[in-house]
Amino acid sequence: MSSKSAQPATHEVEAALAYHEEDAKATIATLLGDIGHLRLQLALAEAAMSQGMTRGWKPKFERDL
Repeated sequence: MSSKSAQPATHEVEAALAYHEEDAKATIATLLGDIGHLRLQLALAEAAMSQGMTRGWKPKFERDL
């Protein structure tokens, strides 16, 4: 995955800001809350998965940049 494809599209950024009435701090707070929730879900999924099911693959908590 290239670093360019990892960046959100401009319309996604605009949509997130519009949802919070252009309040950047509220937008960031929501996104950080979403990240925390998704990290917890990833940790739970990792704990529940067997090595055989994933053929040795393990999820990463940090993305490659």
